[in-house]
Amino acid sequence: MGLAAVGWPLAIRAQQHAVPIVGFLSTNTSSAVLPKFVPAFIRGLSESGFIDGQNVIIEYRWASGQYDRLPAQAAELVRRPVSVIVAVGGTGSVLAAKAATTTIPIIFNLGSDPVKLGLVVSFNRPGGNITGVSYLADALVPKLLETLHEAVPGATVIAVITNPNFPDSERNLHAAQEAARTMGQGLVVLNTTTDDEIVSAFKSIAERQAGALIVMPDPFLTSRRQQLVSLASRQAIPTIYPWPEFTRLGGLMSYGTSLIDAYHQVGVYTAKVLQGAKPAELPVQQAVKVELMLNLKTAKSLGINLPLSLLARADEVIE
Repeated sequence: MGLAAVGWPLAIRAQQHAVPIVGFLSTNTSSAVLPKFVPAFIRGLSESGFIDGQNVIIEYRWASGQYDRLPAQAAELVRRPVSVIVAVGGTGSVLAAKAATTTIPIIFNLGSDPVKLGLVVSFNRPGGNITGVSYLADALVPKLLETLHEAVPGATVIAVITNPNFPDSERNLHAAQEAARTMGQGLVVLNTTTDDEIVSAFKSIAERQAGALIVMPDPFLTSRRQQLVSLASRQAIPTIYPWPEFTRLGGLMSYGTSLIDAYHQVGVYTAKVLQGAKPAELPVQQAVKVELMLNLKTAKSLGINLPLSLLARADEVIE
């Protein structure tokens, strides 16, 4: 009876550990910042029968835009230990996870080329413990400039708000500068890392006489989308954003990959790994669905008549 009493707790613990744990490592503040993305990830998991709190446990770690926190958070998940790490919100989370483990599978959602970053050997055969979804946000940056120019052709100087602390910011900014040079437009780069710097940046836009604005793809800036849209409205500056969440809040326009689809695919891949698939044999998925969203109400308030060419291409028009 004594041996049975000792063995019973051990059996209970064994059952508890049989439930896989997914470590969710994000540069964002919380799931509330991007309310539709985490549910899309969970939906991808559930399609293979994995239900959070029942037969899988999701452990969330949010860096809140403080990228120096990511290595410690990744190491914490490895010690937990988790069955797989989901790294989202930019390059920082993926690199932190990669540095923390070479054995635990890592599924990323990344806006950069994973081959150039040294994360995988190739898109078709990743070759290690890492795979995921690439939506190549930096490749779309020139299109932000082109689309904004199409909407506001009279703006010869364009302001760009970026966060220099974001690991992808230099690459994204370089893409914007190259596109501006090709188009013969001037760029004013405004670095922002805090709420106060965002306010100061909008003051600089007026002082530098920029005729339009680009908000670059970045988790910190996305988490401040309400502030950015409000300031752009108050200053009456035509602005293009990287994600539709800005436009739904009243931003003029957005052009970018559907992150909801990307997060869903990350959930699908996470489920495959939990079922025994090896990341080395799961090709990196490329998110190809790009959305152009226009807000006609905002355009009217700015006195802008959006050209028919833009309206015809729009995936969604808010009236």
